[in-house]
Amino acid sequence: MDNSEKKSEEVDSSEHDMAVSGDKKYICDICQETFTLESNMITHQDTIHNEKKYYACDKCEQKFEFRSHLSRHQILVHKSRKDFVCDRCEKKFVKQSSLLTHEKLVHKDREGYSCNKCERKFENESTLLKHNKIFHEVLKNYLCEKCAKRFGNKQSLLVHIKTVHENCKDFACDKYEEKFGHKSHLLYHSNTVHEGRKKVAFKISKDYICDKCEQKFGSERHLLQHHRTVHEGKKDYACDKCEKKFGLKCNLLTHVKSIHEDRRDFECDKCEKKFRLKSNLLTHRRIVHDGCKDYPCDKCKKKFGLKWIMIQHQKTVHEGRKDFTCDKCEKKFGQKPHLIRHQSSVHEHVKDFACNKCERKFGLKSNLIRHQWSVHESRKDFACDECKKKFRFKSELLKHQMKVHEGFRDYAGDNCEQKVGEKSNLIKH
Repeated sequence: MDNSEKKSEEVDSSEHDMAVSGDKKYICDICQETFTLESNMITHQDTIHNEKKYYACDKCEQKFEFRSHLSRHQILVHKSRKDFVCDRCEKKFVKQSSLLTHEKLVHKDREGYSCNKCERKFENESTLLKHNKIFHEVLKNYLCEKCAKRFGNKQSLLVHIKTVHENCKDFACDKYEEKFGHKSHLLYHSNTVHEGRKKVAFKISKDYICDKCEQKFGSERHLLQHHRTVHEGKKDYACDKCEKKFGLKCNLLTHVKSIHEDRRDFECDKCEKKFRLKSNLLTHRRIVHDGCKDYPCDKCKKKFGLKWIMIQHQKTVHEGRKDFTCDKCEKKFGQKPHLIRHQSSVHEHVKDFACNKCERKFGLKSNLIRHQWSVHESRKDFACDECKKKFRFKSELLKHQMKVHEGFRDYAGDNCEQKVGEKSNLIKH
C-alpha cells in the first residue's frame, strides 16, 4: 500500500470517527450550516448555493441533482396520487407526513402529551421533546455582541464578525476591483458576471400544506410555526417596552433592536449610510449603487427597484388616490408616512432638527440635510444624462426628464383638452 492510499484511509477513518462521535467540523461559508462529513457539505453547496441540477423533468423542465429527487417530484407534483386517507374525516394526502400533520392540527384530541410552555399537544413524547428543542430551547449559545445574532458554534460567530461587522473582504476579483468576504461569493460573481452564466433560482420542495389557507412550507416545523402564530394567534413573546407581542422570539429581538435601541450596525461601504437590518443594506446596494430597477411603470416609463413602490406610484400619481386623511384639517395624502410627517410638523409643530448655519429647524432629518445641501452648499448632485443640466433634488431631475425629454403631460384642464407638465402651470392656464 503506497503513501497516498494510506493518507486516503486516514482521512476516511477520521471522517468516520467524527460521524460516530457526532462532532460537526465542516461549516458552509455561505449560510454557516455545519456538517459531519466534508462530502455532505460539498453536496449541500452544490445543490443549494451553486445550483447544480442534472436531471430535468420532461413535464415542467425543473432540474434536480439526484434522480431520486426527480422521481419523487414527478410522483408528488404530476401524478398527484393521494394514497394516505384520514380515518376521521376521509381527507386524502399525497404523503404520510402530510396526513400526520393534518391529524395533529385538526384532530387534536388524539394527542396526549402537552407542552408546559405553550400548551400545544402531541401524539408521543419524542415529538414533544423535538418541539421543545426547536421552539423553546436556546441551541445557539454564541452571541454576537454587536447585533445580538446567535450562532451554534464559535467559528460561525467569528466568521460573522469578520465579514459583517469588520467588513473584511479577503477574496478579490482579478478582473474587477470588487472584493468579497467569502470565496464562494467570489466564485459566484465570476461565474455570473465574467463567464456569463445565468442565475437559476433553486426551487425548494414545499410538501407541507396548511389545510386552512393552503400556504406551502418546506418543513413540518415551519408549517406548525405558521399555524400556531397565524391561525391560532399565539404570541408568547411580549416587548417589555411597548407591550407589542410576537409569535417568534427572533422577531421580538429584531423589533427591540430596530425600534427601541435604534441600532444601525450594517453600514454601506460605498456611501457610509447605516441600516438596522442586513436585508435593508443589500436592497440599498442593489437599487442605489448597482442601479437595479426591474419594475417599470407602464404609464410613464419610470423605473423602480421594488415592486410595491411601483404600485404605490401608480396609485398616487396616475390614479390620484389619496386614502389617508388628516383628522385635524382633512387634508388627504397618498401615503401614510406623508400623513404622519404632516401631522408631526404642521399640527404638533415638532421640529427637532436645527440647522447649525441659519438656525432654521425641520421636522425631519432628511429635510435638514436637503436644506443644507441646496441652500448653504449650493449642491446640485443630480445631472440629466441627456442635456447635462443639474438639479438640487432627484425629484426635480425626474420632473425635468419627463416634461422636457419625454414630453410627458399629465395635467389636463376641465374645460379644454390641453395638457401641461406641471400642476402649477395648469392652475395658471
